[in-house]
Amino acid sequence: RRKLRSEVAAAFPSLSTEQLAELVPNKEELNVIKIHSHKGEAITVYMNHRNPILFEVEKALYPTVYTLWVYPDLLPAFATWPPVLQKLAGGADLMLPGVVVPPSGLPRVQRGALCAVTLLGNRAPVAVGVATMSTEEMLAAGMKGKGFAVLHTHLDHLWEYGDKSSPPTLAPLVTDCAAKESAGDEQELQGKEPQPHVDLGDLSLKDRDSCAELLGKEELPESRAAQPAGDASPEEQQDAEGSRTPQEQMDALFNQCFFHALKCKVKKSDLPLLTSTFLGSHMVSCCPAGKQLDIKKSSYKKFSKFLQCMQHQRILQVKELSKGVESIVDVDWRHPDIKAFAVPEGFSSASAAQDSKSEDREQAYQAPEIIPLYGVSTKMIPLFQESGHRKGSVLSSSEVRNIIINYVKSNELVDETNKNFVKVNAILCDCLLDKSEQDEISHLKWDELFSRCLERLQPLHQVTFSGQEPVVRKGNIEPIDISIAQRSSNKKVTIIKNLELYGLDPQCVANTLQQKVQASATISPAPGAKDRVQVQIQGNQIHHLAKMLLEEYQLPRKYIQGLEKAPKLGRKK
Repeated sequence: RRKLRSEVAAAFPSLSTEQLAELVPNKEELNVIKIHSHKGEAITVYMNHRNPILFEVEKALYPTVYTLWVYPDLLPAFATWPPVLQKLAGGADLMLPGVVVPPSGLPRVQRGALCAVTLLGNRAPVAVGVATMSTEEMLAAGMKGKGFAVLHTHLDHLWEYGDKSSPPTLAPLVTDCAAKESAGDEQELQGKEPQPHVDLGDLSLKDRDSCAELLGKEELPESRAAQPAGDASPEEQQDAEGSRTPQEQMDALFNQCFFHALKCKVKKSDLPLLTSTFLGSHMVSCCPAGKQLDIKKSSYKKFSKFLQCMQHQRILQVKELSKGVESIVDVDWRHPDIKAFAVPEGFSSASAAQDSKSEDREQAYQAPEIIPLYGVSTKMIPLFQESGHRKGSVLSSSEVRNIIINYVKSNELVDETNKNFVKVNAILCDCLLDKSEQDEISHLKWDELFSRCLERLQPLHQVTFSGQEPVVRKGNIEPIDISIAQRSSNKKVTIIKNLELYGLDPQCVANTLQQKVQASATISPAPGAKDRVQVQIQGNQIHHLAKMLLEEYQLPRKYIQGLEKAPKLGRKK
């Protein structure tokens, strides 16, 4: 905090000591967010009282509009017309024809100076930008051309990280008599272009177009001021909590447990979820030791009002599926507030695993690439040593084929009368023929030669999961095994094994199936297979399972065993 305070003092020398202490407090909660622009440039955002107060790019500090509303005279300000704000928030820079020149003249600034943009009649800044020319150059240019490259505005994504409040109404220090005379002037705006002095193309905090210069949701911060797990020390957090009223503390606790439950406890397969179950089972389990959730002690008073607030922020969707009974029907797990939530330390070990699984579920499953390979066995060494291979050498089927072809041609073993056949010499006889065949077979067809060779090599397979290094394993890969078992009272259950070999989470598959078929699904250790589990679901569910594995997960049919056991459709008893 000392370092930040000294940097702020150096960047904004007009701040008094009291104002500096107020902006960067000693004991109040101060969190740091790391975000990235659309070009991958790292941006640091400082949060206080749930609002972003400063952001840092390439070691340069900039105030947010929230800070400028408290200290409106922190930067030299240039006024523009109210309709211009919509354009600025949409990604445009401020052109000089859109700048209102007061009777007292424009503030004196140099090129590259940090400036604030206000609306005519209100001193509260609505944007932060960098002057692309000095005041003298602006006037010399006849107030034409680009005046300010805008970094951040009211209504942009950085503003949305805060409480989304509107600018206060601050009376201008000087009345603009000439303002009405120029009311007919039209402002000119254009999209941002990279400037030689500031790489503004990399800093697109204000653009609301997700296809253009928008800060993507997947590039959102990893921690946020709404959570207690920030950069503040435990003592500072405790002091900050002590300064809150009991109602504010309960509101903060509800927010913490709400985001914790959504991030680590609730899965998509759990929806629709009764709001009472969400509170009683999920949020309560996320409550820190020694604390208790009590909605009546919060400012919401009713849990339904709390959920309405969260629904208003588009975090989730609540519907009354039956009269008087509300359920959570949808959750936006990509919402910045959920992704930014940092699990408190007391829950770190248990929640981290669930959190990683939750993120895995968000990502679309990609079937692994499986390639059959072959290892040179002891018996096959004489056939492969000519090509420089030894015992244990790993080869693909095409490499094996080429080696065999080269061996046959180099030893002139192609039958002269029928080139579809290969003469069997002593090495081929020892490597590929059984003892009972050695006196009977003198020629082999090419296809039979290749198939016999592959059969006598050691089977291997290579598995490559998306974003990971290939892994070579011994033997042929076991298929996903689907079987039907009979239980008591003539009830059938579907059992699925070997899901882990294909990168599928058995628990996730069980939850998805349970939701699709509305039947009970359980996980149990797979008999005879160490460190593997099997999924068991009531009834013959092979039709649903086949659709999920073949169509949704895009797994090749050859790696799934037991699909023929599906019940016959349309069969009359």
